[in-house]
Amino acid sequence: MNFRELFRAEQLPVFQNKMFETAEAAQACPKGDVVLVQDMDTGLVFNAAFNPDLLVYDADYQNEQAHSVFFQKHLEDVTSIIERYFHEKSLIEVGCGKGYFLEHLKKSGYQVVGIDPAYEGNNPDVIVDCFEPELGITADGVILRHVLEHMVNPVDFLHNVAEANGGSGLIYIEVPCFDWICQNRAWFDVFYEHVNYFRLADFDRIFENVVESGHVFGGQYLYVIADLASLRPPRIDAGDELIFPHDFLSDIGVHSKRINFETGKQNAIWGGASKGVIFSLYMERAGTPVDMVIDINPAKQGKYMAATGLQILSPELAMQKLLPEANMFILNSNYLDEIVRQSKNLYTYIKVDHYEL
Repeated sequence: MNFRELFRAEQLPVFQNKMFETAEAAQACPKGDVVLVQDMDTGLVFNAAFNPDLLVYDADYQNEQAHSVFFQKHLEDVTSIIERYFHEKSLIEVGCGKGYFLEHLKKSGYQVVGIDPAYEGNNPDVIVDCFEPELGITADGVILRHVLEHMVNPVDFLHNVAEANGGSGLIYIEVPCFDWICQNRAWFDVFYEHVNYFRLADFDRIFENVVESGHVFGGQYLYVIADLASLRPPRIDAGDELIFPHDFLSDIGVHSKRINFETGKQNAIWGGASKGVIFSLYMERAGTPVDMVIDINPAKQGKYMAATGLQILSPELAMQKLLPEANMFILNSNYLDEIVRQSKNLYTYIKVDHYEL
């Protein structure tokens, strides 16, 4: 094994988007280590300490972001990309989540079947199961949004998708962008659920024919449209040794000092998903825990967040508890304008993902 270690984090919760009924259950959640390495044969980056047996996806897994107007706009942008290549074609969405994007595609006129073990609705076109070639489903194209980063051996998984689809068809892939994570020192975007961390260059090695590629969601996500028939074993390019930032964790101290220095101020997180889980955990480990966490997803409200056991509050309930001028840590500044409007611009807003060199 020709691996080069990039980053290490110990005892992170294995699920960031799994909700818990009690603080005690959340604090006792399963945990695992993250050891990011670059494979110097393929160029791919992944967690060498990942154990897939620790994760079982079920209905308690809540990662739906479509309650946000900004995120809805993102899905419209994705639909526009898909329209360029999949107009009037049948689709399979592997990993359709709670089905919001699938329903959006169906309303746009697409014939689409979804597959996801965490689906909770009653759409007969969704198969509540893990994707397997044995399901015997084929289509003109495949949608794979925020799935590939969760897959052990992602290239093998893509080959399974290609085989299941008769070895042909275009695929739309969307994943977090590791270049964005590194450039923005986004330590809160490295967590156990994500086995893999991709760059655009990785997909040029995985596919011989990438039809289109680029960035969406303010640069945080990358996407590719590629030909499944052109899959190939990735090989690292000359000089492609990834330079991981030596100061990747520096902002932890910055935010911790802010909480510690401003004694008497309340400190809230807006965002009870993956970023919020990791941010709150690192602040707790630094000895400066936050007071509360807010999320607009009703399925999360009243539940407890992994590791810290913080209860997730609705904006309305949180604003009853927060004093004016409290610190509001924004875990994803894409949502800043929405958050300021929803919270009536009463607080001190701190963009956690706004890193300045």
